Amino acid sequence: MESRMRHMTSTVREHQLRHYSHVAPLPEGDPAHKILIVGDPSGWTRPRGRPHNTWLWQIEGHFQVVGLERVSAWGEYGLPRLPRSPSNLRKQAERRETRAAWAEDPQHPFDPLSVETKNAATAVLMLKSPEHDILAKACEAIHRFADKGDENKVALTELGALDSLTKLISHEDKVVRRNAIMALAVMSAHGEVKRLLKKMDIIASMIDRLAPEEEVVIHEFASLCLSFLSSEPTVKVQIFNDDGLEPLIALLSSPDPDVKKNSLETIYNLVQDFYTRAVISELKGVPPLLELLKSEFPAIQQLALKTLATITSDVENRVALRECQGLDRLIEILGSHELSDLHVDTLLVVSNCLEDEEVMALIQQTGALDKLLHFARTSSQMEIQRNAVRAILRAAHNNENKKMLHEHNVEQVLVTLLGVDHSEVREVTCLAITVMCDNVASKAAFGQCDAIRTLVKLLQSDSGAVKEAAALALSSLTTSKSNASAVFEEGADPLIRLLADDRDAVIAHSAAILTNMSSQNALRGSIRAQGVMSALVQPLQSPNTLVQSKVALAVAAFACDSEARLEFRAAGGMEPLVKLLSSNHHEVRRHACWAVFVCASNRECSVDLCRLGALEILQEINLSPCRKSQFSESALQKLFEGNLSIKYSMMGSLALNDIIVDGFYDPGKEKSGSRVPSLEELSKMKVTSQQTVIVINGKLPEVKNKGKGKKEDKVKEEVKIVDDNGVETKPWLPPSDPAFCSLVSQVMELMLPLNKTRERVALLARLVADTMGGPVERDVLHEFFWELHLSELKAELQSNVIPIGRIKRGVFCHRALLFKALADRLGINCTLNKGEFSRAWNVVMLIEETPKTSLVAYIVDLMHSPGRLMKVGSPEAIRYQTL
Repeated sequence: MESRMRHMTSTVREHQLRHYSHVAPLPEGDPAHKILIVGDPSGWTRPRGRPHNTWLWQIEGHFQVVGLERVSAWGEYGLPRLPRSPSNLRKQAERRETRAAWAEDPQHPFDPLSVETKNAATAVLMLKSPEHDILAKACEAIHRFADKGDENKVALTELGALDSLTKLISHEDKVVRRNAIMALAVMSAHGEVKRLLKKMDIIASMIDRLAPEEEVVIHEFASLCLSFLSSEPTVKVQIFNDDGLEPLIALLSSPDPDVKKNSLETIYNLVQDFYTRAVISELKGVPPLLELLKSEFPAIQQLALKTLATITSDVENRVALRECQGLDRLIEILGSHELSDLHVDTLLVVSNCLEDEEVMALIQQTGALDKLLHFARTSSQMEIQRNAVRAILRAAHNNENKKMLHEHNVEQVLVTLLGVDHSEVREVTCLAITVMCDNVASKAAFGQCDAIRTLVKLLQSDSGAVKEAAALALSSLTTSKSNASAVFEEGADPLIRLLADDRDAVIAHSAAILTNMSSQNALRGSIRAQGVMSALVQPLQSPNTLVQSKVALAVAAFACDSEARLEFRAAGGMEPLVKLLSSNHHEVRRHACWAVFVCASNRECSVDLCRLGALEILQEINLSPCRKSQFSESALQKLFEGNLSIKYSMMGSLALNDIIVDGFYDPGKEKSGSRVPSLEELSKMKVTSQQTVIVINGKLPEVKNKGKGKKEDKVKEEVKIVDDNGVETKPWLPPSDPAFCSLVSQVMELMLPLNKTRERVALLARLVADTMGGPVERDVLHEFFWELHLSELKAELQSNVIPIGRIKRGVFCHRALLFKALADRLGINCTLNKGEFSRAWNVVMLIEETPKTSLVAYIVDLMHSPGRLMKVGSPEAIRYQTL
């Protein structure tokens, strides 16, 4: 194969055919045979046959089909080329140089040639001509062709016109440069052309064409091209970085209106970015913009106003406008009926300027403020009304401006605009009312001019934006009690229904309004009666933190009534409330803590909150210096107050005002942050020697009636079982303790004749000691065998839970608990403190009359010398508390 290929290549080089010499078919029968053309490898022309895809050759039928390894690329018409030899390439270069020298020789001049073409491709090729006249005519023809439509622009782009035109805009000849810029500017109006031009880096060259020495036509089309390209963000940055803003501002003073308009459009696009707006005043751009307001062309006036409305969001530009007496010109436009088409954009500029206190004072002194308010009230155009209210809204962000607006009765103007039947006007008017409510006088004025009624009606608007803005305005107005009462008179039911709205902001603002109204007891009770507590449960589960915060605060506001707390609990509100305690949002967590604090005032709610894990979450929060607050600390303390069993287990002490009630139990010492099982859970655990739970229950067991009553009770119980599909729903109750009940009755009788607290404490201590095995000397305490007694009771009851009345042999911890339970029923304030190794003691506060009346803390001896009182901190007291 290699020898055949070498032979074939040498044969081709020997023949050096100038034209195709032979068309030879391959032998029939070979499926790969094709008709191939053989010729000079250095001068291929269009073949008459069709090449095969495997790059095969045949030379005049002398060889079979042979593959060529040295074929480097397909030819122009699909045939493979053989690589040219260095000698051939050198000869061709020499011939080209000879032809070029011959053409330039004055002795052999080229006769003038008039070329007329109707093909765009020819015109594009002419852009590469070295002759200026040809270039100018080609650019002019391309300009006319591109101006006829977008299809022509695309066709020229596909022909490669952009590459040549972007070079010619910097040509030394003015005519060529002008025509090239005209063609390029017209083509840049097309989106695909703009996309390609962004990549060609022509911005700097185009900015150079804005120089004062250039012709007006060049200014016109260069600025036109920039106006098209500056709509792209990357081009805006490039224009700014190449210092293109300054020459554009200079062209605003051009005598040609098209140059002004194109430059203004480019500047308008550029100032959409804040960093460009910031340099307008430095480049003295405000005066020429104000001057354009006097233009005879409305399009230029409107574009100038739009540009001013954008740049006056910057303070420096507002100052520059004020120094140029631009406000006077703006007020003149607003007062002219002939310029009514400019009023909308003029108000946008004025609204920006009114943010400055100096401007507000200026227009107040000149009487322009009254004109502006009258203009807003009497205009019938929606855009004018909307922008006028926006101007008021901007001005009202300054406290001094609020006072000025109130002095000019802006409240009445805004209430009037609330009645306009257009959603945008109503929305922005509600926002203006919200801002004006920061002024106390304005807030009262709104309540007196029928704003409340209109805003409550807007809560039922079909427009979500209007509904949201109206709710926001009412949330600001109802911080006044008189306004809150006015809203209630219009009906609280729409507000409650809005708690289920689709828009989060509407829910949040409605909850805020209800919270404001709840500060009045009469309103709170009426609103609660309409079902507000159950309506607050669902929005508590919203993922929106604003809704969570406002609704949690509303729960705290309404749950100060016991019935409201129970309604909220019955509606399932405790679980979502507890989940909000874990929120990472500070305000949500704080309001949730406050709601937990309020709800925990009910023992049932407190138990539910602890069961759902609120106690553990609050303990974790209070361990974090960043997350804890007075709200979390108060909520935790409140939960402990409603769950004294858990408090005693975790804290190891009960205070004087902690009153033990039926159902209290001592589960033993638990670590802070761990969950304390409920008494029901403990009662169902397997009996073990490691845990003993002492329970206080002074309720006597219910005695069932006999006869007919017994039968009726059985029927009711059976009905309940049927309704619950065979599962009894009777709540679990702690084990009864008749012995404790009897002891309580006995103590009550014995205490009646005693008046002094000291005597009552001593008698109670002796009764407790007698009930639990009598006095035990310290030296023989190990022979008391109280653990064996408790083990026997657990085996008898088949439970770790032991009623305290069943204990006949008890030590410090058992006696102190019994003393506390009985003392609380007798009205004797005492503490319950837990120590180590089953130690526990009670502290009572007794009055000492010498040397002066004071309260002194004593520890009550219940073990060794029952009834003995030991001052806290004394050696005997310390010995009693420790081993």
